[in-house]
Amino acid sequence: MEKILLRILFVSSLAAAPFVLKRNNLLMYLTVFFAKCVLSITIDSYFIKKGNISYPVRPFTKIFDSNILYDLLFYPLLSVIWVRWSYQSKPRELITKSLFFSVPMTLLQWFLERKTDLFRWKSWTALHTFISINSTLFMIRGFVGLLKRIKPDINARGRNFVEERSHSKKPTPEFIASSVNHRLPNDNYAQIQ
Repeated sequence: MEKILLRILFVSSLAAAPFVLKRNNLLMYLTVFFAKCVLSITIDSYFIKKGNISYPVRPFTKIFDSNILYDLLFYPLLSVIWVRWSYQSKPRELITKSLFFSVPMTLLQWFLERKTDLFRWKSWTALHTFISINSTLFMIRGFVGLLKRIKPDINARGRNFVEERSHSKKPTPEFIASSVNHRLPNDNYAQIQ
């Protein structure tokens, strides 16, 4: 059953990735994604070595001590969704929105720890999971806030950095007129006329 759950997690994460990591602002999304990968694997490795948590059933058991599907795919994708959803939020809204992520994930991990071999909590509780999920969400959100301060010209333009749409920029009539008369080097149709 555990292997089936891991396959479902892998396939659903891969299927969701193109929709989560949209082409618009892909650099920002990838920055959040990889920052969350580093943060997740670092924190998870620390607590695994300390003996607080273990993953009996995981991919690549001989290479990794942690569940890399969770640390390097699922949770980073969830963090990108979190950043996109909370990008314009005020601090009070951030706390409320973080509960929409941390409470279901905590309950799901608690349930999976009891019913499957995906997790083994030794000196770990659901409260630890809740605190670690919230703290990593806020660390990533703080990292994005730092990026916003480093690039103030993004906010000065009045556009939403995360949800900017490329189709909102319409071509000018001059551009359209100049592109109509432009001939490509291999334009055989123009040579026939």
